[in-house]
Amino acid sequence: MKNNMEMKIREFHQARWNELIITEMSVPGERGVLVPRAEEEVVREVGNGVGVLGDLARKNAPDLPEISQVRVNRHYIRLSQENFGADNTLQISQGTCTMKYSPKVQEHFAARSADLCAIHPLQDQETIQGILEICYKTAEFMAEISGLDKVSFQPSGGANAIDANASIIRAYHQAQGDHKRTEIITTMHSHPAVPGACSMNGYKIITLMPSENGLPDIEEFKAALSENTAAIFVTNPEDTGLYNSQIKEFTKAAHEVGALCAYDQANANALLGIARAREAGFDLSHFNLHKTFSGPHASAGPGCGAMAVKEFLTPFLPKPTVEFDGAKYYLDDNRPQSIGRVRSFLGHVQIVLRVYMWCMQLGAKGLKEASVISVLNNQYMTKKILEEVPGVSLYFDKGQRRMEQTRFSFEKLMEDTGFGIGDVNRRLVDFAIPEIWESHHPHTVPEPFTPEPCESYSKEDIDYYVAVIKHVAKECYENPEIIKTAPHNVASHMPTIDAQEFEEVATTWRQYKKKFLNK
Repeated sequence: MKNNMEMKIREFHQARWNELIITEMSVPGERGVLVPRAEEEVVREVGNGVGVLGDLARKNAPDLPEISQVRVNRHYIRLSQENFGADNTLQISQGTCTMKYSPKVQEHFAARSADLCAIHPLQDQETIQGILEICYKTAEFMAEISGLDKVSFQPSGGANAIDANASIIRAYHQAQGDHKRTEIITTMHSHPAVPGACSMNGYKIITLMPSENGLPDIEEFKAALSENTAAIFVTNPEDTGLYNSQIKEFTKAAHEVGALCAYDQANANALLGIARAREAGFDLSHFNLHKTFSGPHASAGPGCGAMAVKEFLTPFLPKPTVEFDGAKYYLDDNRPQSIGRVRSFLGHVQIVLRVYMWCMQLGAKGLKEASVISVLNNQYMTKKILEEVPGVSLYFDKGQRRMEQTRFSFEKLMEDTGFGIGDVNRRLVDFAIPEIWESHHPHTVPEPFTPEPCESYSKEDIDYYVAVIKHVAKECYENPEIIKTAPHNVASHMPTIDAQEFEEVATTWRQYKKKFLNK
């Protein structure tokens, strides 16, 4: 595509199926699979061959839909046609989520392999040496990448890892006999899971607002520190894409008052092989493996938050930890100072396996290259959006470069046309571009939008993405009616749920039965 040519926007129209939910499609007697009859020996032991003995027997049969295999297949394929995902759309819109491509070799030849799926978490450790080895070696990767000493994969994701790290901080101070530390300091542009998870652990949260350059002020930070400070929790780069180059001054000041330093590295895609938590002065950290390390994001799951700590905090890690004695791998449950389990068994080992494969395929140089390309892509996209999209501005623009993502503002678009990011988002989906993630509340940037073009996307992908945003922004100025009535080409219509309609909504089958079937 030549630079002087207007990029052509592709036509798009999503499937729209007026599909019943699967339980409403049930037809008595219809079957998807014919279960073979039980052998005579089994029948003699348990009656009809499918019953369960004793107290384990159900009082009532499970309320499952009766439906043929072909209709089940058709139903879920139709639903998939109404979805946006990383495999069929550009997921650049999902800033801070790092929606990168997940290599299919990891998915089909490993994570879904019969060998892995057949493992039971209660098997004898001698029989699961392979997966224990993968967990152990992947933990070594994360320790090297963070510069910290010991890693656990138990947390379900970032927020769960923050909660676990806050529990470790509390356990550490209590073990020191220091019970006065009741405060945790964070920043407005760190993830909101930080104050949420730390509050659940009983801490008072002190949130530093951004200064004129978008970052917390070091003098305000020092003024907030006291003998009551248990820890600081920060995301860096922050959710605006800005990297705090003074971070070591922050951790040094925190350590001087006896506080610990915890690093939320969910936004780590710009830093692999470039900057580490240890050199920045942090004692604890976590990564989102289902983002930075190519595990599928999948919205609410599957997820895995790799939490890492320095040596002096290892006694407090969740148990069990995976250890190696030189001959075999084993689970260490004998950890009297541990905060206990934060998730059943070993956490999400399928994600860990994917991450192991991704790291082994790329190697240290490849991981660093992924971060370099991620930052390069964002620099290119940022310049292009600012130059080409009408109505866009950039807050905290003091000559600072953004890292892996950029938080823009449609404030001028709103002033000029009356349309903001919400209106733009409703129109973007008509071009198979998911709604752009805005930012956490409260909005410190008016009409915000935060795209993130990680290393998965090509120059052509970024050019097309910017062309669509430019097209929609121009429509706001030149064709307001089409913006007002959007979306037009997707499976869902403009949401107009009022109080009466809300009474007609059920989010689960159980709720539906209770609400409408009186069951």
